[in-house]
Amino acid sequence: MNDERLENTLSTSSFIHDDWLLLSSSAQTLYHDYARKMPIYDFHSHLNPQEISSNRKFRNITELALSGDHYKWRALRWLGIDEQLITGKASDQDKFMTWARSVPEMLGNPLYHWTHLELKRYFGIDELLSEDTAESVWARCNEQLQGEELTTQGILRKFNVDVVCTTDDPVDSLEHHMQLKSDKALETVVAPTFRPDRALNIRDEGFAGYVGLLSEASGLEIHSYSGFIQAVTARIDYFHKHGCRLSDQAFGELPHAHSTEHEAAYIFARAFKGEEISTQEEQKFQSHTLLKLGRLYHERGWSMQLHIGALRNNNSRMFGALGRDSGFDSILDFNMARSLNALLNELDASGQLPKTIVYTLNPSQYEMIATAIGNFQGSGIKGKVQMGSGWWFHDQKEGMLQQLKALSSIGLISPFVGMLTDSRSFLSFTRHEYFRRILCNLFGTWIEEGDLPRDYAWVGQTIENICYNNAEAYFGIK
Repeated sequence: MNDERLENTLSTSSFIHDDWLLLSSSAQTLYHDYARKMPIYDFHSHLNPQEISSNRKFRNITELALSGDHYKWRALRWLGIDEQLITGKASDQDKFMTWARSVPEMLGNPLYHWTHLELKRYFGIDELLSEDTAESVWARCNEQLQGEELTTQGILRKFNVDVVCTTDDPVDSLEHHMQLKSDKALETVVAPTFRPDRALNIRDEGFAGYVGLLSEASGLEIHSYSGFIQAVTARIDYFHKHGCRLSDQAFGELPHAHSTEHEAAYIFARAFKGEEISTQEEQKFQSHTLLKLGRLYHERGWSMQLHIGALRNNNSRMFGALGRDSGFDSILDFNMARSLNALLNELDASGQLPKTIVYTLNPSQYEMIATAIGNFQGSGIKGKVQMGSGWWFHDQKEGMLQQLKALSSIGLISPFVGMLTDSRSFLSFTRHEYFRRILCNLFGTWIEEGDLPRDYAWVGQTIENICYNNAEAYFGIK
């Protein structure tokens, strides 16, 4: 770090200063001259398209920062906070004051970084959040939320979000995406993502009812497995017509159990009648159906995302009280090398392997995934099969570094499509800055330690590609 920058860093009272997390002059050059200016290409989020279409204005900072954010809910529970002050009926102001009092106890957790980065970038607030600053921060944030800069569409403009992909069920009408497409004032492309989890989770109690919804959405009667696949295909074509170019499937363990068409049809028929399906039968159905989906995606030039390794809804008492996605999920430990290679191989053998991104919630699998995807790269597409960014519990400093190092040392980092928010919160666009600073510090360290030449233009181009250009070329949404 040069003397001028060092003096600036030491003299500032701001925690989130210009060179935050950039620990060398090389890192600072790469971030400020290359990464910082790139638009955001957020290809996987859980943002609500209706909230974007209606240009929602948030009433207060609790609605924006705490509502629906299970990362923050988990941390508050860890501190023994009563659920009324987390997801319950306490007032929004009381919930925020509780959060503010709790943040100082989160040192070392990424929430401490994220919270202060959000306050700085969204509201221009430098103070550390605590019980002492809570009233002032509450008032200043709420005042700014009354303007147009921090509506949902205002946020997309403020953070230079070029593309954002939502996560959408096959039976969704996509009406809000249609409205957004006709909105000439919004420059951000908001595209749907096809998420067929409910069509694959055949053991779920509501599967038969969901097949009815799929029938209604597709306009096709479903009496058999072949009819089911026809309806799913019709919805894929509908999504494609409305700008979708990505799918996303989530599994605990990645299934790959051999099944014939007849077996899959028999299992479907039993599930459709409400009969009990075994775990092995579900894996056979999912494996056979996932192969069909992969071929359909390949035919349309889509990318297939596989999110693997979450053990969900582990607290039955709280699941009964709050439902899904409430912060009671964990990392699943299991072996995946054989199933992943087998899935990719079967699609590749017929020339129907789509562009694929493999995410794992278990970081011990990073090196394995890097070796597996190296077996199935394709002519004409850089990084056709990708290892996804640090996901969920790992989209923080150490998790990102672990993923980046595994990818670069065993595979190639230069074609990497980069970071995403994977979030329901409109505050999460700062995750891209967080990732970019960590990425630049890593590359800067390599330069300072002699692992890379001090060629900033060359390394900087790679940084720009990872931040934006690779994703734009890979997904083909615009």
